[in-house]
Amino acid sequence: MDNMAAIAIVFGAALVQSTFGFGAGLIAMPLLTLVLGLKTATPLFGLLGATMSALVVLGNWQQVTWQAVWRLAIATAIGIPLGVLLLKFAPASPIIFALGIFLIGFSVYRLGQWQLPPLKAAYWPYACGLLAGILGGAYNTNGPPVILYGTAQRWPPQQFRATLFGYFLPSGLITTASHAIAGLWQPETISLYWICLPWALIALALGQLLNSRLPATSFDQALSVLVGLLGGLLIWEGSSSF
Repeated sequence: MDNMAAIAIVFGAALVQSTFGFGAGLIAMPLLTLVLGLKTATPLFGLLGATMSALVVLGNWQQVTWQAVWRLAIATAIGIPLGVLLLKFAPASPIIFALGIFLIGFSVYRLGQWQLPPLKAAYWPYACGLLAGILGGAYNTNGPPVILYGTAQRWPPQQFRATLFGYFLPSGLITTASHAIAGLWQPETISLYWICLPWALIALALGQLLNSRLPATSFDQALSVLVGLLGGLLIWEGSSSF
């Protein structure tokens, strides 16, 4: 029964991630933790996420905005240790709650068809990457600043998706290697990985099809709604710890 639940969660999260380029972790991790426990859910989804990112980047490398990826990734690497310090000395719940409020506000702003400034200055990817690293190191939520940066660039759906996967690939590989070094790859984890992988790959292919068929306007609206839903999840997570 746990295996079937894990497959359903992985399929749904992978479909969202493949269609939009983000969102899988916030959807999958709370549910997988309930079903499998944190010590199994974390390395399992780390392996699946790294595999999906590698496959998407391999098949869509021409559409990745590599200049943005390396700038974001370098700044993220600097921000991660700062986030760890923040985790050590600052309470997580208020910041997660505030981030959720911000994402809902951003969603409403976008659905109202107002436009973000394009953020073309050279320092913006570094600033967004640094903030992403701080949030990732502290609360494992490095996606929102990168999503906001990508949205401001007006990237079309396929470029948006490919570039986000390009950004998440190195962080995913580092995370997965850390899990292996820490001894978290237990036999149950590897077994579940092979059970869930075919369904994740089906969701990956289906998401790529949906992404390629979505008109830019529909993609933008769906993206805004998804950001709002993720904001709601963060508010729920933050308020539950008060």
